[in-house]
Amino acid sequence: MPTLAYNKRANFDYEITGKFEAGLVLFGHEVKSIKTGHVSLKGSYVTIKKGKKALPELYLINAHVPLYKKASAIKDHNPTRPRKLLVHKNQIKQLIGKKKEAGLTLVPIKIYTKHSLIKLEFGIGRGKKKYDKREAIKKREIKKNFRTVLKSKIINYKL
Repeated sequence: MPTLAYNKRANFDYEITGKFEAGLVLFGHEVKSIKTGHVSLKGSYVTIKKGKKALPELYLINAHVPLYKKASAIKDHNPTRPRKLLVHKNQIKQLIGKKKEAGLTLVPIKIYTKHSLIKLEFGIGRGKKKYDKREAIKKREIKKNFRTVLKSKIINYKL
């Protein structure tokens, strides 16, 4: 499963509690553009809207997919158009139930290929406070320092 795009801010800004997989409804030139790695999840989110026949549907909002470079000029190309997500009905019902809880958001994590299909992994998460982010940075720095000290001791031991 080669990852085509990764949302770096997802795990930093949100505490992800559950992950889901969804297919994307795309045009042909968007598929080619995504498979060449020209996609950005920065600032994007997943929302639930009423679709046809009053059934709820999931949409990926604000994901930037530029026009494929080798494609001819396409009229009315909107790189940040809402893209429908393909998810089972029971998963949508489960997400609606979880989203009713206060402070939960649907956050896109990564876009990847599975066989020849393009999939989106998104998670349900709660926004982190500023002090939580600071703590995460401290933990990361401590782990980094510990690894460098350990590495230097192993090198000195071998010499």
